[in-house]
Amino acid sequence: MSSLNLSKLSIAAVIIATSLSFTAPAFSADENNVAPGLTTVGAPLGLHGIDPVAFLDINNRIAGNASYVETYQNVAYYFSSEKNKIAFKNNPSKYVPQNGGFCTFGVSVGKKFDGNPNFASVENGKLYLFLNEDIYNEFKKDKKGTIKKASKNWKKIKHTAASAL
Repeated sequence: MSSLNLSKLSIAAVIIATSLSFTAPAFSADENNVAPGLTTVGAPLGLHGIDPVAFLDINNRIAGNASYVETYQNVAYYFSSEKNKIAFKNNPSKYVPQNGGFCTFGVSVGKKFDGNPNFASVENGKLYLFLNEDIYNEFKKDKKGTIKKASKNWKKIKHTAASAL
């Protein structure tokens, strides 16, 4: 193969790669607390694989199953049953964790920390996650105030990478 043809192929490869990068879906890495990597549906996993419907409807932390997966806003969620998957699909905004699944207390102070489903609270039908037990206990001292601050701050930091805060 001549160097001219090789050069043309290289240029074509760069053009294709560049155009694909503009058509790839955004994975909401800044807006959502997700696991690294992608699930089999091509989106990162949210809520550490815990079934959000079970959390809110029966107040139980149950691991989801990759066989029952639904994607919402470029985040994959696992469910423990087809019934829960359908409930989520019919009303996803009811079930997704608040503040993109980041620690609510962290968001209340302008930070994005991991939201751990082991430390969670359902308040007024909404799911809030926390980094650890100590942070969760701090939240319990002023639930309404923390949620109010987090809601206000979330609007400011939603599109900012955690590392930039």
